[in-house]
Order: sequence, then structure tokens, then C-alpha cells
Amino acid sequence: MSIKNQNTYFTFASTMNIKSHIPNTITSLNLICGCRASIAFLQGENELGITLVIAALVFDFLDGFVARLLDVKSEIGKQLDSLADMVTFGVVPGIILYVALLQSTSFQIELFDQSISPIPYIGFLITVFSALRLAKFNLDTRQTDSFIGLPTPANTILFLTIPLSLIYADESSLTTNLISNPYVLLTFIVVFSYLLIAEIPLLSLKFKNYSWKDNKEKYTLLISSIALLWLFTFLASVFIIVLYLIISIIHNVSKSNQ
Repeated sequence: MSIKNQNTYFTFASTMNIKSHIPNTITSLNLICGCRASIAFLQGENELGITLVIAALVFDFLDGFVARLLDVKSEIGKQLDSLADMVTFGVVPGIILYVALLQSTSFQIELFDQSISPIPYIGFLITVFSALRLAKFNLDTRQTDSFIGLPTPANTILFLTIPLSLIYADESSLTTNLISNPYVLLTFIVVFSYLLIAEIPLLSLKFKNYSWKDNKEKYTLLISSIALLWLFTFLASVFIIVLYLIISIIHNVSKSNQ
């Protein structure tokens, strides 16, 4: 190989090596946001925590988009993405629920000469089932064009309603009363822990093309989500997740009848 060809090869290899690190760097930013959001919610810094989770959602979308754009998808990138998601979309919602239950119940028991409240730790069931969801996703070859079970980012968006309500809702509002009711919170934990691992095929929002015919359910969900955000602001996430489940079920039924 000539010196010129060697230089060209090494330049190309060096460029490819740098390009391969870009998606992983973006994924790492997702992880950092998740770590800092965990601290923020534990310290009652709800606005900062919400901002960091939204930033993490953006990074979670961008890492896959950039990897496809640069054609540098790798197995380590896939595993790193799951580990980052485990923190941001597994640990963080668990902490949100832990804090919410801690504030909503005064039940305590004596253990090792200390009074502790065991109920808040039930919030971390969401963390456990998020881990199961991500582990299943990494092994399940069926989840290429759709999801089976509720994706962890969607689950986290739903539980962001709790800190959003603490910031924006009136203390006497129905929303505040619901999120301060431990029975309501525990019911949500059980239902959404199940949905994370349920064998329910759900729409993926990845677009292979942008035609209405091939993506009408996705466009319907996106347009409806914008309308719901305008109508219900910080409560919209609850309705969006419910709508997501309904549209996915209708899509599956119509697909099976074809």
C-alpha cells in the first residue's frame, strides 16, 4: 500500500472512530441528566428535575437518530442506551413515587430502634419492572417495528404529572388530592408495573416513511397529543398515555382482521 493510500485509510479509519463515539456521547448525556434528576427530585427541586428528564428524552431520541444518520450502530451502543434508560426512565420514576408516597403517608414501624415508613419504598416497584422491561426489550426480536409492553420513557412521562402537579396545581384541586392519596398512587404503581411487561403490542413512533397511509395511527396520536397538551397542560400526559394504549389496541385489532 502506497504512503498516500495509507494516509487515506488512516484518515478514514480515524473519522469512523470519532463518528462511532458521537451517539454514545449523546447517550451518556441522557445518563448524566438522569443522575442529576434523581438528586433534584430527592431534594424537592421539581422544576430542575422535570427539565432534566425532558432533556434526557431529547438525548434518548437523538442518540438513535444520529447513529442511523452516521450509520454507526453498534452492540455497545445498544447496551449503553439500555443502561442509561434504566437510570433516567427506571430509577427516576421510582424516586418520584418514593417521594410522593413519603409525603402522602404517615404510617411508620419501629425497626432497629428507628421509626421508618415502609410504604414509600413500594414506589421502586416501577424501577424493578422497568429493569425487566428493558431486559426483555434487549432480548426480544419481535420489538423491531413495534413495542410489546409500555416503553419506559412513556411510563416516566406519565409519572412526571406528580411533580408538575406539585408546581402548578392548586392545593385544593382534584389533581393534588389524587397525587396525595397513597391508595391512588399504589394503584397506579401496580397497573403500570404490569403494563411495562405486559404482552400488549404497542405502536412504535419511529417513521420509516412519512406517508399518511403507512403512519395514520402515529399522526393521529401526535396531533391528538398536541391538542391534549393545549387543553390540559401538565395533566395531558395521563390522557396521552391512555390514548396511546387505545390507538395501539385498535391498530392491533384492525391488523389481525385484515
